[in-house]
Amino acid sequence: MKCFSNIIGFDDGPFHKGHPGKVLLVGAVFARERFEGALVGSITRDGDDAGERIAAMIRGSRYREHIQLVMLQGITFGGFNVVDMPWLHRELELPVIAVARKRPDMEAFRMALVHKVAGGTRKWQMVKKLARMASAGKVYYQQEGLPSAQAAATIEQFAIHSHIPEPIRTAHLIAGAVVDGQSRGAP
Repeated sequence: MKCFSNIIGFDDGPFHKGHPGKVLLVGAVFARERFEGALVGSITRDGDDAGERIAAMIRGSRYREHIQLVMLQGITFGGFNVVDMPWLHRELELPVIAVARKRPDMEAFRMALVHKVAGGTRKWQMVKKLARMASAGKVYYQQEGLPSAQAAATIEQFAIHSHIPEPIRTAHLIAGAVVDGQSRGAP
């Protein structure tokens, strides 16, 4: 089973409940346990551009040739901006893992998408096509482009200072500092 050495993790910045418009998106690049750099961009709150923005940020970066895997803090950013993981995998030709601290209530998630978000039914169809959520250590994940066992091993390999893998944890800390002037705890 291949061990990944160069990974980028993404998380969004905090935003207020009524915040319209753009939300910060941060990518943290790691070479094994070493933080190599960050990418900063934005997405539309509750929009449809998270996957495209992630792909563009990676393609436009100096790290593109080295990145071997993409990690996401969940499958949504900026509220309900759902990442189409199969599309992102095909577009970048890289495996993708979405990590969640808790197993989401999928029925509540579906209800919120379908009844409160523009394009929610279409977004729910994307979510339904994803791999079943599995556990690795104390987190849950979905993967695209690699076997479940390899995804779990990668999560555990990069979960050094927390249950959350370092690329995601670092992206979270950077995003919080940029928006609020200081970092908050792990996602």
